[in-house]
Order: sequence, then C-alpha cells, then structure tokens
Amino acid sequence: MDVEQFWSLMEQARDRAAEATDASKATDAADATDAEGIAQQAAALLAAHEPQQILAAQQILWDLMAASYQAPLWAAAYLVNGGCSDDGFDYFRGWLITQGRTVFERVVADADQLAELPVVRAAAAELLELECEETLGIAWNAYRTATGTELPGDSFTINYPALDPAWNFDFEDHGRIAAQLPRIAALYPD
Repeated sequence: MDVEQFWSLMEQARDRAAEATDASKATDAADATDAEGIAQQAAALLAAHEPQQILAAQQILWDLMAASYQAPLWAAAYLVNGGCSDDGFDYFRGWLITQGRTVFERVVADADQLAELPVVRAAAAELLELECEETLGIAWNAYRTATGTELPGDSFTINYPALDPAWNFDFEDHGRIAAQLPRIAALYPD
C-alpha cells in the first residue's frame, strides 16, 4: 500500500459511508460527513487487504499525522473544539484525515482554510466538536479483523516535527489567533 492507495481507500470509505447513510435515513443513520462512520468503513475496506498492506497503511496514517502536526493547525483545532489537548489534537487530525486528501492537503498547507469547509461552518454554528479518535485505530481494527491477532506494537514509527516557536503563545489569546487565522477566528468569536 502506498499513499495513493491509502487516499483511494479513504475516498471509498467516504462513498460507502454516504451510501449507508442514504440507505438507512429512516433509522437515524449518521450523516456521510460523520468521521466515525468513515473510519469504520475504512477499517472494513482495509481488512480485505493482505496483512503487510495493513501494516503499510498504519505507517502512512502516522506519516499523515506527523505531516499535520503543526502549531497553526493546533491553534485552529483549539478554536474549533473549544480547547485542544495533545490527545484532542490527535483526534482532530484523525477527523481531518477522514475529510479526504484534497481537504487534508489544503488545510495542512493553510489552517485558515478550515473556515471554507461547509462541515466546519455547520459545526461552528452549532458549537460541535470535530474529532475522530476512531481514525487512529483504522489499521489496528483492520489487522485484528484480517488476522485475528493484534497489530504488532512496532509496526510504525512517528517523528513529530518541532512546532513553530512563533506560535508559542496561549491559544486562549483569541486576538493573537485571530491575527494569524482570521477566517477561522471569525467563525468562533471570543
């Protein structure tokens, strides 16, 4: 499995989540933008692959987590979710991965692009948090389904980059965040 295949799998999962939602609207199914549904579909799709491909997908997932480990994105997540711990930032980035490659890459390049996403605008209007811890377990769940065993603990490495020291300020300082991320800050006024 390579990065292209991983993102293709995530798009298939998004499509399947949308189909499941359409097929069961009468049963109050989750919306297709529901990250947990997408993560569950991704795990099911990945489970059909060979164990080595599942292990490769685990590394790709954590490479994406490292690529998105950026202070501006953390500040944006802090605004969106009304606070953001270390784990909360992981779950926010898990949500971001479920939004697909185009959204992920655009937001990683410019965290203020979050303000342009309809799902973020809707979440801001209703003060809903955007996070998906389940994304972090896609490969774990797939491997367990495929093999009946746990994913080896040494199946991936992660090297987070240093955070930009220019962002080393209290994210409670709405004015400083608004100066750096004006569009997302406008959705979450102080």
